[in-house]
Amino acid sequence: MQMGPEERKLMREREKAYRDRVKIEVDAALRDSGLHLEGGKREQFEQRYLQERRRIEHALRQESEAKRQEQLPALRERLKKEFQEPSPSVTSTSAPAASSSPKK
Repeated sequence: MQMGPEERKLMREREKAYRDRVKIEVDAALRDSGLHLEGGKREQFEQRYLQERRRIEHALRQESEAKRQEQLPALRERLKKEFQEPSPSVTSTSAPAASSSPKK
C-alpha cells in the first residue's frame, strides 16, 4: 500500500513533532538530573534515555494489550446478550392464553 503525498506529508509532520517533543523531554531529563554533559557524553545520555523510554513504552503497550485481551470475552458476551434477538417462544408466552371455555 502506498501513501499519497498528503499522507506522507502528515507522517513527516507527526514524526517531526514526536522528535521535537522527545528532544524537549531529553533536555528536561538532563536538566533535572543535575548533570552537565557536553558532546559525546550528552549524545550517549540522549541515546540511553531514548532506548529506555522505548523499552518502557513497549512494556506498557504489552501490559495494556494483555489487559484488553482479558476483558474482551466479557465485553463480547455482554454485547451478545444486549443485541441478541428475543426468541419467538419468549414473545408468544408473554401474551395471555385465550380460554377455550366461554365466560359467563
